[in-house]
Amino acid sequence: MPELPEVETIVRDLRKKIIGRKIISVWFDAPKLIKKPKIAIFEKEIKGLKIEDVRRRAKNILIYLNPEKILLVHQKMTGHLLYGKWAIKKIGNHKSKTQSLIAGAMQEKVNDYIHLIFYLDNGWQLALSDLRKFAKVVLGSKEEIENLDELKSLGPEPLEKGFDFQTFKEAIQKKNGKIKQVLMDQNVIAGIGNIYSDEILWMAGIHPFKPTNRLRPQELKKIFQAMKKILKEALNLRGISISDFRDPEGRRGYYAEHRRVYQREGQKCPRCGGIIKRIKLAGRSAHFCPKCQKL
Repeated sequence: MPELPEVETIVRDLRKKIIGRKIISVWFDAPKLIKKPKIAIFEKEIKGLKIEDVRRRAKNILIYLNPEKILLVHQKMTGHLLYGKWAIKKIGNHKSKTQSLIAGAMQEKVNDYIHLIFYLDNGWQLALSDLRKFAKVVLGSKEEIENLDELKSLGPEPLEKGFDFQTFKEAIQKKNGKIKQVLMDQNVIAGIGNIYSDEILWMAGIHPFKPTNRLRPQELKKIFQAMKKILKEALNLRGISISDFRDPEGRRGYYAEHRRVYQREGQKCPRCGGIIKRIKLAGRSAHFCPKCQKL
């Protein structure tokens, strides 16, 4: 699932491309992606709305529309929010296929799984590609979306200016559990997932299984500093495409070449030369170096 650096990369790119544009029509072939409102209402209400802003909250993309509506998109596991041009080809009576009209990165496999297209007034399109069809799209009033429980319960944003060490410390100490799980808890800190929790804890030299109530102040400080550094580095490198992340133009991110431990099981630790291990943690994988991240 895309994490903070990937989602923020998408948001920053879309701000340059779709702000000021009007949505003139919509096409879809997977109605289950649209959670609210009902399909007929969604189609009617989205038409003619002007895009005023694009923001991120945790792993959610919020497209602010005029008058006073928000389109929320959560990409989930395999979703991609893309900006391009596609032609829809009918196959038989019930199926259709999208074909990219742009050369280069947009010829990737993501084009085979486009299930929702917003047609813009400049002739371009905003499309949602999703292999598994787990993504979520919600349209509602500004007040309704901003007050959704799933948004209001989110923890603070780790790259916001006001997120200082004291805020981080209080957030972590409120939650008992293994530090990797706590870092990934969106109600504690927003936007960190499996990839960057591994990278952060490696940089801080902290074992992923260490309980939060056993972390000393200096260890918390190391995690805080590593979190800021890793997330900023990954954002500057436009995210990680080790699985299937692509930016709005279908391009890959570059963090994969710089990762220290994530999915590097059996390789040497770049800090101490120990052999990186992978262990299971509540159904997820944790990658770490047992030599320099001792429990």
